[in-house]
Amino acid sequence: MESIINPLVLYLVCALGALALALALPRRNDKLAIVGGVVLAITLGLAALGLTSAAKSSGQDTPNLFFYIFAIIALGSSARVITHPRPVYSALYFILSIIASAGLYVLLSAEFMAFALVIIYAGAILITYLFVIMLATQQPTEASKQILDETDAVAREPILASAIGFVMLAVLTSAMFNGLSDLRAPKGMDTAQDSVLVQLPRKVDRILHRAGVINDDERVARADDGTALLDIANRTIVVENEDLGTTRVLEPDQWPDTLTAGNLDRLGYNLMHDHPMTIEIAGVILLMAMLGATVLARKHIELEDELKAAQARKLGPSLTLPPRRKSASQGGDA
Repeated sequence: MESIINPLVLYLVCALGALALALALPRRNDKLAIVGGVVLAITLGLAALGLTSAAKSSGQDTPNLFFYIFAIIALGSSARVITHPRPVYSALYFILSIIASAGLYVLLSAEFMAFALVIIYAGAILITYLFVIMLATQQPTEASKQILDETDAVAREPILASAIGFVMLAVLTSAMFNGLSDLRAPKGMDTAQDSVLVQLPRKVDRILHRAGVINDDERVARADDGTALLDIANRTIVVENEDLGTTRVLEPDQWPDTLTAGNLDRLGYNLMHDHPMTIEIAGVILLMAMLGATVLARKHIELEDELKAAQARKLGPSLTLPPRRKSASQGGDA
């Protein structure tokens, strides 16, 4: 951990962050929110200073300037998500934190994760949440300009929530820097990770063609169920030529280094093969939430129309116009 940030600085940053967040959470006294914002700015500056000094002391390159920009925007907007009293504005700040996080992924050369983060969260899920919030929120009236539920206007346990959150952050960070490097990888982990290649014969074909191991008229042999004939443990591959009807076996020394199953391959196969109904149920839950918000908003509009009609009936007699007086010319003619 010392090569990234000093542990004392890390724990001090977590303590100051918890204090700043506890002060900035929405409450009846808004003056403390300003103090919380100032403490949060000091905390972010201390964290940046700790990262820079740790990098210089260990002889490593300092983090990229864009890293500090994206990190400050992400942390500041994330804090504003839970401290802003209006849910709609909190959702907008969440979009800002998503975009900043996507920038951090770009710095890590993980462009796919950056685009997926923006498309899925900022483009689909968050828009659905925002639509639900806007429908379920009561509209302001002349009597009350801002109608806000008590759970959104005032934080119930700001100190306890902030303390628990940042204690968990400190523990997880310490475990990530100190504990994970000491853990031994399970035996056969590489074999288990690459076992999904058996279910992806076309991917294996492309990799073998690009590596020049097989000819254009050859491909990986398939079993009756469509899986590729690969022996992951012994690293052998059965290749067939459908035109000639011949087969041959690629030895372990012919196994390309690029023929590995990435995290995206394993994740995609696991989701679509083992958990397809889970994805469908998640979509149905989001749809039901949107429909429920629509029903609540419709009832609220109907109730407002009934109240306006009743008020109009009460004011009807008092709004009756007095009879118009006749002019002098009309009286003379009469």
